[in-house]
Amino acid sequence: MFAEVLQSAIVGMMIAIPTIVIYKKVGLNPLWAGLVFIPVFGLLIVFIQLAFAEWPNARRGG
Repeated sequence: MFAEVLQSAIVGMMIAIPTIVIYKKVGLNPLWAGLVFIPVFGLLIVFIQLAFAEWPNARRGG
């Protein structure tokens, strides 16, 4: 049982850490990366949020 929990935690961190970096570069709160731990739909929610959110660091104009 411990091995499965450890494996799940490692895989979760392999997804969460790059997501935190992406949120920081975009200029959004990196705590939103915690959504990846929601079973089944968490990563989908993150992708939808990043796709449709107004990015504070996006270049405007020309």
